[in-house]
Amino acid sequence: MNPVRLQRLEGGVLLALSLLLYWKASGSWLLFIVLILAPDLFMLGYLGGPRLGGAVYNLGHTWLLPGILGAVGILGSTALAIDIGLIWFGHIGVDRLLGYGLKLPTAFQDTHLGRIGRHR
Repeated sequence: MNPVRLQRLEGGVLLALSLLLYWKASGSWLLFIVLILAPDLFMLGYLGGPRLGGAVYNLGHTWLLPGILGAVGILGSTALAIDIGLIWFGHIGVDRLLGYGLKLPTAFQDTHLGRIGRHR
């Protein structure tokens, strides 16, 4: 299977798993709706140019931060941290499923899954 398709499929699995766990944890669906796009605030890094923007965006679109947040929530029995971590994972899953990958330092449209936008 093509690696890009495989990563997109992986994103779909991440989304499905995060939704299932969020449902099992009885998370607030209002909170989910409010926060599902919050990781895109990491795009503000692009105000500092494509190199900084890519680094900041990627920090918010890898499993690193939501994984740490979820672990802190589990270890500290903090449901809100777990919920936010799962929402964040769901966001990353949607992005990967739709083909939005991690950004390269050249431009916002250049990702590890290929070029996005009208100028592919």
